[in-house]
Amino acid sequence: MLRRNWIVLLVVAAWWTLEGLITAGQLLTMQFHNAEVLTAGAALRRGLLSAWLMIPFSLGLVWCVERFPIERGKISHSLGVLMAATLMVVVLRAVVIREMNPWLGWYDTVPSFGDVLLTSVFNNFLASWLIIGVAHAWVYARHAYARQRHAEQLQALLVETRLEALSSQLNPHFLFNALNSIAEMVHRDAAAADRMLVGLGELLRSSLDHRQTRLVPLSEELRLLRHYLEIEKVRLGERLQLHWEIGKGLDAALVPPLVLQPLAENSIRHAIAEKIAPGHLGIYARSEGPWLCLEVCDDGGGKPAAIRRGTGLSNISSRLECLYGHDHALELDAQPDGGTHARLRVPLQYEQMVA
Repeated sequence: MLRRNWIVLLVVAAWWTLEGLITAGQLLTMQFHNAEVLTAGAALRRGLLSAWLMIPFSLGLVWCVERFPIERGKISHSLGVLMAATLMVVVLRAVVIREMNPWLGWYDTVPSFGDVLLTSVFNNFLASWLIIGVAHAWVYARHAYARQRHAEQLQALLVETRLEALSSQLNPHFLFNALNSIAEMVHRDAAAADRMLVGLGELLRSSLDHRQTRLVPLSEELRLLRHYLEIEKVRLGERLQLHWEIGKGLDAALVPPLVLQPLAENSIRHAIAEKIAPGHLGIYARSEGPWLCLEVCDDGGGKPAAIRRGTGLSNISSRLECLYGHDHALELDAQPDGGTHARLRVPLQYEQMVA
């Protein structure tokens, strides 16, 4: 508030100083009926003092506009207040000009107050309403900016709330699936189940560290994915063959946390786990101009329709929409050999770009 008041004061003072300088320049070129010739100093004094006297009046009108703006439902009341303020400016201006004439020198002989008042009406009534108009434009612009900021804050809060809800949905879903994998091993291989529990603990600890984080470095996302795949590797053994191909310099690229794990989980559940022969799972990351492209590919048994209906994929789509709007792509393609390719494309950005 204090900063805004200072800005208004500086703008008003600058405007009337410019007006005073223009008036002084005009006075230097004018010829008066008594052949008076003004010096530069006298012209500046007369022009600037006359203009500066309008500063407090202008600030008063701005104050009235801020408190009584012409708005729907208050038009009559606001017009009445502003008209009264305008008439007050006209009268006070006439009083000040008449009393300060010895310093301003507008009149050789001071006329009656009625004559000065009439001149003030011609000179200041319209000027006052122009000031009121400009003040309204400023007030309306400020209110519009405040509404826009408020709307942006509400939108950001809505996105944040939705992301938190999606995260709350994803964590139990992921935990349930991981525990199911471990449960399959308990009676067959207790030692392997124990190793899976240790890996699950590490994975959950890492994922909880990022539960309030909207974006994480790709290196961290790949670390979380490796924890999950280690759990599945214990369960599936040689039936799960992994291939990693990560583009150079992409470790610091930002991605949503736990965005690759559901894609890998779908490939394992709908393709590799259903095969007796070894299945291959490929994880790829590369840059394509302004985009970061991520792929999770398997080599058989894919069921795109089942994948699309999964909680994990729905969750990814919703989170991507919250974070990127329309600036992303998520595609699931069934390959002729039965494999499924999941392709994710998001803007390529690094931490310093979104700070």
